[in-house]
Amino acid sequence: MRKLILLFFAFLVVWPASAQDEFQFKNGIDKVKIPFQLINNLIFIPIKVNGTQLTVLLDSGVQETILFSLEDKSEVSLKNTEKISLRGLGSEDAVEGLKSEGNLIEVNGMESKQHLLYIILDPSFNLSSHVGIPVNGIIGYSFLKHNLVSIDYTKKQLIVYKDTPKNRKKIEKKTVKSPISIEKAKPYINTTMVIDSVPIAAKLLIDIGNSDAIWLFQKISDKIKVPQKNFEDYLGKGFSGDVLGKRARISAFTIADFKFNKPIAAFPDSSSIKHVTMASGRLGSVGGEILKRFLIVFDYPNGYIYLRKNKGFSTPFSYNKSGIEISHAGMQWVKETVRLNTTKIFMNGKEDKEDTNTSEFKYKFDLKPVFEIANIRKKSPAEISGLQKGDIILSVNKNPAYKYTLQQINMLLRSEDEKWITLEIERNDKTYVFKFQLIDVL
Repeated sequence: MRKLILLFFAFLVVWPASAQDEFQFKNGIDKVKIPFQLINNLIFIPIKVNGTQLTVLLDSGVQETILFSLEDKSEVSLKNTEKISLRGLGSEDAVEGLKSEGNLIEVNGMESKQHLLYIILDPSFNLSSHVGIPVNGIIGYSFLKHNLVSIDYTKKQLIVYKDTPKNRKKIEKKTVKSPISIEKAKPYINTTMVIDSVPIAAKLLIDIGNSDAIWLFQKISDKIKVPQKNFEDYLGKGFSGDVLGKRARISAFTIADFKFNKPIAAFPDSSSIKHVTMASGRLGSVGGEILKRFLIVFDYPNGYIYLRKNKGFSTPFSYNKSGIEISHAGMQWVKETVRLNTTKIFMNGKEDKEDTNTSEFKYKFDLKPVFEIANIRKKSPAEISGLQKGDIILSVNKNPAYKYTLQQINMLLRSEDEKWITLEIERNDKTYVFKFQLIDVL
């Protein structure tokens, strides 16, 4: 499925991973609840790093804990640092970073002492502009490996249980249990799918840090072919640059005992995945657009995943038909009018009469988001209408753009209906209005 932010990260670090401390429960408890923000199928949780509050992406496709965008978090103290290089998805060169050992990570009733961190120094590597909230990093295997981690996409809540027979038995009563393998600190599951009437058995990475439904690597298996009805697209951004490829509907996909009809799969090109070391037999990934349809419990210690359908299970698979990727491009001061409700009291003998006057106004200035077209798909409705990369969005369907969140605009562009969209934009200090229809090409 086309995600406007598409910030799924299957990162690869180019040196052997060091052992790091597991997350332990504090004060003798054996269960904690952690609220999260769900944005474009991605999970963002609050953590503390050496006492400083941060927000990070939870990503089962990541082995190490990675920090970035710390410019506004100068109070973060990092211990025992050394310079290193990082490389992963994308077609460009490695990026400069730091390695930091001996840190304290706290997550709502749990802590990890002597935690190993990797820090990306490049300020242009920034999730915040694509998701609309401040994001300071990614956490993965270290958080998932030692306990039972339940993800409730409906309630937007994680529950972490201590790994005990009692807790596992309770979970098993209400879910479907399926075996997984943990290889190089990442979870894999055997699935089946149908592409152009050809059934395929596929070992896939379970990647909650991937907002798409399915990724398939066409160069690895002769059976994986891109359906004839497809389009070229920007799939996201990794450590080493943009990830490009194609999107198409496949006939069917089955995970555990659950079948989906006509999900949308992404087929990244070979140059975008050339730096990724594949687990043996892996053909791709299953991501958030599928996983969000379940309550999921990861059981890394025993090699299982537990699934239970939620109310969104049968939601149709759609995608961003406009062809534009929108990012948060900073903040602006906006002058807004506020109506004043003033009350005048009149004395009439012993009676008091109130007269409410609502005709007075005052002005206030608020910081509001600025949205920019970060990428545009060739031959898409938006490009055909005349929109360009770098255009600043002033209004959406005649409503000021700053009245929307980034996710609200994303959802509008992913409408199942073939709606008309009107954007007023600023380009080279001039304003233009463009109109296009959300056409389904799949």
